[in-house]
Order: sequence, then C-alpha cells, then structure tokens
Amino acid sequence: MAIFTGPMCQHVDGKKELTAHESVVTVQASSKVYIPLIHMNSTKFEVHVNEGDHVKIGTKLATRNDNFIVPVFSSVSGTVGKIVNIMHPSLRVQPHLEIISDGLNEEEPSFDPISPHSSREELITFMKDAGIVGCGGAGFPAYIKYQGAKDIHTVVINGVECEPYITADAVMMEKYTKELVIGASTMVKMAMAKEAVIAIKSTKVELIKHVREALQGVENVRVAEVRDVYPMGWERTVVFELFKKRYDRLPGEIGVIVSNATTAISFAQAMLEGHGITHKMVTVSGDAIKPANVWVPVGMQVKEIVEKLGGYLAEDVLLIAGGPMMGKTVINDQFVISSYSNAITILKTTPIDSVACLRCGSCTDHCPAGIQPVRIRQLEKAGDIDGLKTMDVMSCIECGLCTYVCPSKLDVTESVRRAKRRIQLLK
Repeated sequence: MAIFTGPMCQHVDGKKELTAHESVVTVQASSKVYIPLIHMNSTKFEVHVNEGDHVKIGTKLATRNDNFIVPVFSSVSGTVGKIVNIMHPSLRVQPHLEIISDGLNEEEPSFDPISPHSSREELITFMKDAGIVGCGGAGFPAYIKYQGAKDIHTVVINGVECEPYITADAVMMEKYTKELVIGASTMVKMAMAKEAVIAIKSTKVELIKHVREALQGVENVRVAEVRDVYPMGWERTVVFELFKKRYDRLPGEIGVIVSNATTAISFAQAMLEGHGITHKMVTVSGDAIKPANVWVPVGMQVKEIVEKLGGYLAEDVLLIAGGPMMGKTVINDQFVISSYSNAITILKTTPIDSVACLRCGSCTDHCPAGIQPVRIRQLEKAGDIDGLKTMDVMSCIECGLCTYVCPSKLDVTESVRRAKRRIQLLK
C-alpha cells in the first residue's frame, strides 16, 4: 500500500464556515430515545434492565460482550420500554432499546471517577468499563489500543476532522480544552509513550492558538499542524504526514497509537465526572438544513433534530449518516445518534450527468490507499471475481475521493463498495 505517492490527497471545499463559529444548539429528547443494541457490526449485547424499570441519565443499560466489551448508558431518565427494530446507519433495521423519557433529566453516576494518576492497568480497565469508543465515527473500543500497547513512542490525538461540513471535533476541542489535555496526557501514560501530539489542520489558526495556550506547562503534549487536504484525518495519512513512515496493518508497528480528539475528551470526562458517553456533539449541515452543531442525547432520532432546526429546506434530500465523502445515505430519518456519531449531512438531491470513463487515471492518482479504483470498477461491472481477487480491494477505506475527482462524474466509490461486498461474501 502506497501513501502520498503522487498527489493521493486533495484540498476539498470544506464548507465548515457554516457551523464553525455558530452557537451550539442543545436539543432535549421529547418522549423517547432508542439506544442502539448494535456496536460496529455486532448485536451481541447483554441487556441489564427489564421493561418497566426506572432509569436515570447514566444508568448502565446493556453491554456488548463478545470479543469486545462495550457498555452503553441511558441518556435520559424515565422508563425502559421494549426492544424495537428501527433503521440504522448500517443500512439495515437493527435492535434498539426504547427508553421513555419522563422529562426530569435525573442523573446518577455510571461508575466511580478515577484519578488520571492511577496505574496504567487501572486506567485501561476503567476505559473499558466506561465504554469509551472512537468518537470520530468508527466506534472502535479505545481500550483495545492501549491494552496491547508495546514499544509506543507517540500517541496521536487526531483533531484533523478532514471531512467537509463537519466541525464537531473542533467545537469539542475549543469547549473542553482542559479535558482534551487531561485525556491526551493520560493516554501517554497508558501507552507507555514519550508524548502525545494533537494533530490540527494548519488553517485552524484560532483553535491551534487556544490549545497551545492550554498546553503551557504540560511537558508531554504538543500541537502539530498538518496540511488542509483530504483525507488527512485518515489514520494512515496523518501518521505518514507526521512521521514519514508507513506501516502494514496497525500504526503500533512503527510505535504510534492514534485516538480521536473527542475520544480523549470523553475519556477525561469519564475519569473526572464518573459518567459514560450519554450525549454527543453532532454537526448537522448541508444545503437542505439550517446548519448547526447540536448537543443531543444518544438515541435521539434524526427526525427530531431536523424538526428542532426548522425542518428540511427541500422536498427531495439526501440524508447522510456522517460526512458527504465517507458517510452512508440512509433511506429515512428514523435512525438515531449513537455514541460514535459525529455528523448528519443533508443535501438537496441534484441530477448528475455522468459520461463514460475517460481513462484519465485521476482516481488512481488520488487514491490514498494506493489501489486502482477504475480498474476495480471495471472488474466489478464485468463480474470478474478472479480479477477482483488480485486488486487489493479490501484496502479501500471508502473515502469517496475517487468519485470526487472523477471528471466523468461516475460514482466510483460505490463500485468499489460493491466489489468489497463480493469479496466479503467469498469468506
């Protein structure tokens, strides 16, 4: 896999000014929230409550208990309802635990707080029990990275947020700078590393200044400015930008762990305040909605958020869970905010006039994974499975850059997604 051989990156119109300097909108749940009983691709949850039980904000409701341990907590106070199946960003109907809100917003600790000066082992166990996951959209259990840490020299706190429209991480870093620093320095201890580097795009001048001021007197955490290109926020890209090194499977191979900035903040809040992830900062933006960063309870349906922001600004919209490049278009607005949601993008549906592939090679030149999207597209269209097996299809991160740069306006990314599904079905 090649990184930045040729362009392999692109400056894209971020449209972040739509929400970057606006006040955060706090949205309260109306009558119900639906806590997802799916994490990443797993629905193997042990539910700890029964229908009719009274819960508060912070009550532990269920735990993913297969190869990963990930507890989830109530985001409202009220009564436990049924397990219901509703739409999910996985593009399938999935199980959710219904909580009927009483509107009182009563809280209880999810667990006892812990000192950042506790032992490494205690901190890792705490991170697991607190349900801290990758908050940048991936949701990977954070404790796994630190539990297996070996020969790590740097923890990269990823605050790059390279997707267009999304500013949720930047708002969190500005609003919770103290927690960002505490989370980052504690992660250094957990990784047995020398330092943490907070990666922020060089164009975020005010944010960089703000974070650097908060770091005065902190010896093992610093800010590193990175270029404003896409997909700089991808783990491989930001690691190569900072260290000029490549790795095979995981950044730990070259002594690096990468954690999202909001993940570091959520971890610090859990340590200091004794609660899990019950609310999320989410960027809701696009040309078919009034753009805003919203602070919402986990489990709130997107339709309620849209109503709070004044409704759709067009009759026909694309509703995307995530950003416009890597997010997934969902067929309705019944899906909910999870503990690792960071954005909802709502765009007016516009016709796209595509033409036949020009064989220009732009998609290959710009692919950050160093694969050949146009060739994969051709093989997938022809149903050539044997050919697809030779193309390193599974290295695609579905960043959308091949579609973005295509002069023929072809949805190359979707073709590669289909190719990945074909390969996955063979396993």
